[in-house]
Order: sequence, then C-alpha cells, then structure tokens
Amino acid sequence: MEQYINNAPFALVIVFLIIGFVFLIKGADFFVEGSSSIAKKLKVPSIIIGLTIVAMGTSLPETAVSVTASLVHNNELAVSNVVGSNIFNLMFVIGVCAIMTPIMVQKDTIARDIPLSVICALLLLGLGYLAWGDAHGMTLGHLDGAVFLGAFAGYIFYMIRTALKARAEGKKVEIEAVEELEDGELKLLSYPKSILCIVGGAVAIAFGGDMTVDAASRIAIDLGMSQTLVGLTIVSIGTSLPELVTSVVAARKNEVDMAVGNAVGSNIFNILMVLGIASAISPVSLISENVIDILVLVGFSVVVWFFARSDRKITRNEGIAMVAMYLIYTAYIIMR
Repeated sequence: MEQYINNAPFALVIVFLIIGFVFLIKGADFFVEGSSSIAKKLKVPSIIIGLTIVAMGTSLPETAVSVTASLVHNNELAVSNVVGSNIFNLMFVIGVCAIMTPIMVQKDTIARDIPLSVICALLLLGLGYLAWGDAHGMTLGHLDGAVFLGAFAGYIFYMIRTALKARAEGKKVEIEAVEELEDGELKLLSYPKSILCIVGGAVAIAFGGDMTVDAASRIAIDLGMSQTLVGLTIVSIGTSLPELVTSVVAARKNEVDMAVGNAVGSNIFNILMVLGIASAISPVSLISENVIDILVLVGFSVVVWFFARSDRKITRNEGIAMVAMYLIYTAYIIMR
C-alpha cells in the first residue's frame, strides 16, 4: 500500500487519506458496538463497559495511527498526532460545545481529571525530554512505554473502584466515555454479529491507520510540510472526529455536562495508552517542536481548568476564546 500511495497522483492521495479516516472512525464504532454488546450479554455492569471498552474504543483511531507510525519509524507523526489530538479535544471540541450552549462541569472533573491530564502531559515531557525513564534524552523508550502502560492500568483500576463504590452507595455515577445510544441504551447484537463487529472493526482500524499514515507522509513530502505539522493538523483532527461529532450532537441535545470530562479523559487515554503502546513496541523520538507543543498542551489545560473552576461552567464567551486560541496556535504551527 505504501509503494502504491507514493506513486499515486496527489489528488488520489487525498482520497486515500479520507478513506483512511473513514475506516478508522467506522472501525472504532463497530469495535465498540460489538464489544459492548458482548459485555452487556455477559452481565458486565454498564459502568465497567463505559470506563474500559467504550472509552478505549474512542481512542482506537489515535492508537492505530501512532502505533503504525512507530512501527514504520515515522516517530514525529506518532507524538504529534497524540499531542495535536489532545489540544484539538481541549480547545476546539469543548470550545465549540460551549459556544452552542454553556457547559456545566462536574466537580470530579475539576478536582481530579483536569489536574491528572496536566500530570500526564508533564510525565510525557519528563520521560521524553528529561529522560527520567530511559537514559536517552528526547526519546520514549521501551521502559517509558512500560511506565505509561502501568500508569494507565492504575488509572483504569482506580476509576473502576471509584465507580463501583459510588454504584454500591446508590449514587448517580457519570461514565466518562462516549457511547452509541439507541433509545437510551447500548445496541445489543447477537454473539455472531458482535464477534463480526469486533473482528471487522479491528481490521478496519489497522487498515485505516496504515493508509492514513502512508497518505499523510506522502502529503507532507509533496507540500514540503514536516511530519510534525501534518500530525498536529490533518491527522490529529481526523482521528479526533469521533469526539467532535459526538460532542456536537450532545450539545445540540443540550446534554453537554460531561463534554469537558469526556475530552479530558480522552487526553489521559491518548498519552498513557496510545504513546505507551507505541513506545513499548518501538522507541519514539521527540523533536524540539514536540517539546513546545507539549508545553502548549499544559498551558491550554490550565486555561480550561481555570474556566471550569469559575462557577463550575464554561460560558459562550470562554468557548469563543478557546476556539480563537486554538486557531492562533494552528496559525503558529503552520508558520513556524
């Protein structure tokens, strides 16, 4: 596929990029639907489904792109895709939702999730730039990947314990995930259809990730763009489309109280799980631009935290400011 894309006309490469995104997004949808149906039939609590299968499923596009990029040693794309997706989720997705209708922010999101997302970004900076894990500066090595995955496992374990405890106490628990709903419930499929969705979804994700990376690399070469710029813009936005579409639909239905929590939770997953898997498979190198972008991510996270703390909501004016900041940042990375 890589050789065919490299020799194809530029217009056809654009088509391949779009097709890759479609496979990524629809593959993740099928994977989540099949996995959730099986879990439901096996009487696994909805809360566990939301915190594990569905939440990880929404990060599969980023996982596929970053892992594929790592395998072919296209390391700039692996890191920039995650960082770019996180910035897009925080500033653009939440900002657009806030413009449509003010967002009420959960107490746990302010006290726990946003600070944790900042810690994850700082951990990425520390392991990659300061070489806290492997003794190789500007590189995420196998040990660093193990640290990320260990932290991810601990996060999932903590969230499940917290959710089950709240459920046992009869409290209303908000699930930090994006679920495909039908009449308020997850669609239930038969076992054969569920397995078909899981296998087909996984194949689509793998195929879409490979096609997206190859097409994005070709576009970067033809336009004289760096892999980092392509990852921060085209690829990161494309892999974040599920979060954007879901949040916009929720905003139209005036059900956006979890918009901040969903975006922040996705950011935690992207760093700990996506880069954890990618660097555990093959060392991922960082460049100076990656360090700047990670610092920007930390700064934007603090801005969102500050907005969320004010009256526990993000207003339309704050949403406009967030989208404006994202557009300014995008202009900056294109010009640098």
